[in-house]
Amino acid sequence: MATIPEFDVRSFIAGLPLLPGVYRMLDSQGQVLYVGKAGQLKKRVASYFHKTNVSPRIALMVSHIARIEVTVTPTEAEALLLENNLIKALKPRYNILFRDDKSYPYIVLTGHAFPRLVYHRSLTARHHQYFGPYPNSHAARESIQLLQRIFRIRTCEDISFSNRTRPCLLHQIHRCTAPCVGLISQQDYAADVRNAILLLQGKQGEVEAKLRQAMEQAAEKQHYEQAAALRDQLQALHTVQQKQFMESGRATDADIVAVAELNGALCLNVAMVRGGRHLGDKSYFPQNAAGQTAQEVLHAFLTQHYLDHPVPSLILISMPIAAGALEELLSEQAGHRVQIRHGLRGERRKWLEMAEKNALLVLGQQAGQMAGQLARLEKLREVLGLPQLSRIECFDISHTMGEATVASCVVYDNMAMRSAEYRRYNITGITGGDDYAAMRQALLRRYQKLHAGEGMRPDLILIDGGEGQLNVATQVMEQLGLQEIPLMGVAKGVERKPGMEQLLLPQQEKPLQLPPDSPALHLIQQVRDEAHRFAIGGHRAKRGKARTTSMLEEISGVGERRRRNLLARFGGLQGVSQASVEELAQVDGISTALAKKIYQQLH
Repeated sequence: MATIPEFDVRSFIAGLPLLPGVYRMLDSQGQVLYVGKAGQLKKRVASYFHKTNVSPRIALMVSHIARIEVTVTPTEAEALLLENNLIKALKPRYNILFRDDKSYPYIVLTGHAFPRLVYHRSLTARHHQYFGPYPNSHAARESIQLLQRIFRIRTCEDISFSNRTRPCLLHQIHRCTAPCVGLISQQDYAADVRNAILLLQGKQGEVEAKLRQAMEQAAEKQHYEQAAALRDQLQALHTVQQKQFMESGRATDADIVAVAELNGALCLNVAMVRGGRHLGDKSYFPQNAAGQTAQEVLHAFLTQHYLDHPVPSLILISMPIAAGALEELLSEQAGHRVQIRHGLRGERRKWLEMAEKNALLVLGQQAGQMAGQLARLEKLREVLGLPQLSRIECFDISHTMGEATVASCVVYDNMAMRSAEYRRYNITGITGGDDYAAMRQALLRRYQKLHAGEGMRPDLILIDGGEGQLNVATQVMEQLGLQEIPLMGVAKGVERKPGMEQLLLPQQEKPLQLPPDSPALHLIQQVRDEAHRFAIGGHRAKRGKARTTSMLEEISGVGERRRRNLLARFGGLQGVSQASVEELAQVDGISTALAKKIYQQLH
């Protein structure tokens, strides 16, 4: 690595090699402005200072460069990998960025004697079989339902499977063959699992041939009930083929990546095809992409996305890019040949057109939503007379008669709810039901860091509550020296109906009441309702956990071991509550007398 204490462009560039590598541009504070890779470092870095027709964005970046660091790599492909890792770690302000999403969902067949079909994110256990990835949870769950409908593979938890005495509802509605109670042999169940695997691998023709052969054999042996079941599987399989298979005769694994532009905004749409079956699509929006071409955005996406996710053998793109180094690197990492192709014909050309239309559709929807949010935000700013309004934080308190008190804080920023910035606060050390004390504790915990100079300052704080809660908030902000941040209480009003909210402002005696159709009121309701939802979710989880533990702990004679045996036998507290005295007495360590005591306590 080479660094220079005082930046001299000419001498620095003169000392650079004509080798592949990665360069990092830093400002006077040591913050990384930009990370890039090059096949020849000297030529690439020099281009930033010698070109006269660079975009205003690049010109601004160059004006802030205080020094440059470079790292030489053996190959351009390795430079690409290092560039991606540095971009993900440093998030430079001038690099095109794509928000890291959750890991992709997979369908898993477990390694049990009677395998379980389950939805899961990420690859964790080697003894399980994973299929995917799927673009979203809906696509994965829909495929699980499809496999249940055709092959009736179990989806139940292991505890429930091990302790059932009679078939569950899924067996009654023909979604499971009930291996838990021995209604199907391990051999027949394994045959269904093998067919499910073949279908997930895109080998639908082989599945159909096996089912047809088995049906004919059952009919010859006059096993008509079995033949009818196989016939139903074939019919279900035909329905799936008609609806979801995109390329006849090919078990194709491919991603279709299209980039579209609308009014200066860019969107990438990724459609996934696995085994010839269309699994769905997902849209991505780049950050820091102003002034960048669609090709540059597409290349940045392919690099950042596929170096962190499983790669299919074929990636179809809507416009040409220089993909040689990327193909080499992706092939090496994936362990199989990866092709990036453009300029397609026939069915595959239609796939790309479909992805482009979806990207434009999402851009149009986003533009409409942003316009509506902008109108709401601007109207609220006018109503409150604020010089600026972008970031709103809202607080709510939730409890049941003082039990399991939880405070929520949700964030609205840049015209959208920012769920990654939501926070919940478990309230302790107060009198149960004291909403004022709960609000005080939540605000202090939230804004102490802001008082110390850390965190983002909101332009408006909403308090879900009346005058008392607003007064507490005012006192806390004065205590922290943050009284310049505007506060507003949102009370439900006398009739407690949506549209009749009263807006309370400090130092203003009369509440403000906006018309029910006011865009400003709609924004307040949107943020307030989200805070309420988030608080209730946290409260219910906390209350449920506390009650699950305490109800069994309160029964004398039920220690930790017996409590664990009960929960394992019946799959949770609800199952224990539904059990009869005779069923409770069958649990290891539970006598008939103790079973009666447990039953009486829970009822």
